[in-house]
Parts: sequence; C-alpha cells; structure tokens
Amino acid sequence: MALARIDVHELLGHPGATRRHDVLGTVDDLSTELVTVPDDATLGGSLLLESVVEGILVSGAITGTWTVRCARCLTERTQPFSVEVSELFATEASVDPPDDADDGYALVEGEVDLDQMVRDAVGVEMPFAPLCQQDCMGLCSICGGNRNLGECPGHETLDPRFAVLADLLPDLPED
Repeated sequence: MALARIDVHELLGHPGATRRHDVLGTVDDLSTELVTVPDDATLGGSLLLESVVEGILVSGAITGTWTVRCARCLTERTQPFSVEVSELFATEASVDPPDDADDGYALVEGEVDLDQMVRDAVGVEMPFAPLCQQDCMGLCSICGGNRNLGECPGHETLDPRFAVLADLLPDLPED
C-alpha cells in the first residue's frame, strides 16, 4: 500500500489552520548502490499539515527501516531510520512561473501527494559510504575473504616496485 494522497481542501484558504495526519505505507524503488528501503518495508509517521498563505506546510518525521551494505566488506544489516521533513506544497496560484524548479511541491486538485516528498527526504539522508564499523578492514584484494572475520589467511605481497629485482634473483629464499 503506497503512501496516500491527503485531501486538504478544508485547510486551503485558512492560514493558521492545522491538522495532524498519521501516514503508513510503502514507497517503491527507493535505493542507492549501498542502501535500500525494501519495497515491502512500511514507512510511517505523524505529520502536521498547516495552512499557510502559499499553500500547505507539511512537517514531521518519517520512520522506517533500510538495509545497509558496508562499503568495505559488503556485509548487510537492517537498521531503523528517522527523517525530519518540512516541505511546502504550494497552490497553483502561488507558484510563479508554474514550471519554476523551486524547493516546494505542487498541490494537485487540493491533495498533498507524499510519495515524492518522502523519496526526496529519505534519499538525501541515505548514507553515501556506510560502514559496518568505523575500523572495518574490508575484503582481501587477493582472496576476497572478509578480513574482519579472519577469513583471509594473510598473503605475502611483493611491492610492485621491487618485482623486477625478484625476477633477477629467483633463487633467493623468501623470509
């Protein structure tokens, strides 16, 4: 069930009038390379709808869960999130020109459509390079083992600058 459109006809034209509205639903295809809000994850929150001269100001918190993949070791974990929103849904008369790319959203037929607002707010808050822990050692570049779990036995690596010398003296014992 997608986040619903909210009918705000009774608030329009009455600056200062408010109404609280609880939302519960899902938003499809909300993800980045390392963070995903599952399509079946329920997002919720309590939003304050406030009539202002320009339209309707929507504010409150949206909460849910997302799956985060560590940027170094690719370990996944699910964790809760909460995002504060405060967005203006402007009436057609207050938008000049109508196709102006400002920060607000348009009221459509006296309704507030929360889907795009939630996409924008949650998308901006998704971590760019999340880590499972601050000192994550990541994956071994040679065997691919997770070094945090001891899956990599350790590899003797030769500095590429000295590789030519190793070719010149192949019979020397390695330490």
